[in-house]
This record gives sequence, structure tokens and C-alpha cells, in this order.
Amino acid sequence: MVKRRAVGAQGVDAPDLVHETLTKVPAVTLGFWVIKILATTLGETGGDTLSMTLNLGYLASSAIFLLVLAVLAACQIIARRFHPFLYWATIIASTTAGTTMADFADRSLGIGYAGGSLLLFALVLLSLAVWYFTEGTVSVSSVSTPRAESLYWVTITFSQTLGTALGDWVADSGPGYEGGALIFGAAIALVAVLYRWTSLSRVALFWAAFILTRPLGATIGDFFDKPVQQGGLAISRPLASAILFIIIVVLIVVLPQRAGRRGEE
Repeated sequence: MVKRRAVGAQGVDAPDLVHETLTKVPAVTLGFWVIKILATTLGETGGDTLSMTLNLGYLASSAIFLLVLAVLAACQIIARRFHPFLYWATIIASTTAGTTMADFADRSLGIGYAGGSLLLFALVLLSLAVWYFTEGTVSVSSVSTPRAESLYWVTITFSQTLGTALGDWVADSGPGYEGGALIFGAAIALVAVLYRWTSLSRVALFWAAFILTRPLGATIGDFFDKPVQQGGLAISRPLASAILFIIIVVLIVVLPQRAGRRGEE
């Protein structure tokens, strides 16, 4: 006997209905935030490996990472469903590109940490505004079309770049790398408290936490690889990057990875 698939009220197969409710990004869980922080830390050590350790400079390194990001983002947009390794590879590419682009703006262009942070904050707001007026929402639970996903990756790249500049600005202003990590870690904890015990916009709180994980990763990454005289641990950047990469791969395999659903916050 041939089994027939269940058909919905509108004549659409049930599996198709399920597929239509899924987004192209992972569900926002504790595992998501753990991997995100590790990815941003890898972005800092990986970006510095090319620009500083291999001495390619900020501009050339930015061009390399942006090319990789463009290819991975295109693959992510073309893909018909959520693929964990592809998604996280694109996130890592965006955060390494953000590292070198922020350093290029802050140091090579000479606008400083404050100027770079303000410029990038304006770009994040602009990308969110374009996304909102185009799609009617900036919720990640709406990322299921090529246009929405394109706006998603543009916003993420700007937010990763902003986070790098902000992390360097705070760390170099006095608290140092350890102090900076504590400050941004406390800020993320505050966002978690607001999410748990208030009715503030879940979308706004998500983006606040998403942006704050980048400077947290930046300060942790700098703490790993900066010289002891500068308050770091003087761990080799390539070695730190390799260790972080392996941990991320293991966590992607071990931790549950599922696509988010539309309307799921």
C-alpha cells in the first residue's frame, strides 16, 4: 500500500508547510550565544593573525575577509534551508572582516576609536532602518527570503565591525582587556535580565546582546594574544585561533542546532 502525505487545508503537503515556517538562521538558544561569543573571539585573533602576525596590513586583510564573506553569504542565501556549518562559517567571516575593517578605520584612516565607533553605530542604525522599512520588521525570525537575508548579513557585518571598535575603545581607555571583558559581560547579563523579567522589545534586546557579544569577544581575544606588558597572555594568535576554531566545530556538532521558526523570539 502506498502511503500518502498529509495534505493541509489549502492543499499543501504538511512537510512543505513545516519547511515554510522555518528561517535560514539558527534558533536563539544558550548554545547560540556560547558559539557566537567564541566566534567573535576567533574573529579578533584570526583578523589580527592576517593583519599583524602575517603583516598583510588592515586594508589587504579586509579585502581578503570581505571576499570570503561575500562568497559564504552568497552560498548561505542560495541555500534552501539552514545549514549549521555554513551559517557559522559566515558569522566567523563577518567577524574577522569586522576586526580588520574597524582597525583600518580607527588606525589607518586616523579617525580614532570614538570616531570609528560613532560612524559604525550610524551604519548599524542605517542598515536596521533600511531593513525595517523594506521588510516591516528587523526580527531574525523573519529571515527566510533572499532580500531579508541580504539585509541580515549587511547588518551583522556592520555590527561586528562596530563591536571591534567599541571593544578597543573601552579597553584602551583605562579598564584594559580584562576590565573591558567584565564590562561587556556585565552588559550582556543585564540584557538577559531585562529579557527575563521585563516586557521590553525582544527584537531590540536581541540586537543589543548580539552587538555586545562582539566587543566582549574582541577584549577576550586581545587578552589572549597581546604581550604580557600590555596586559595580555602573549598566546600566539594562530594558536589561539586554531584552538577556538576546534572548540567551535565541536560545539556545533555537540550542541543542538536547529533552524529558527517564523515568529519565534
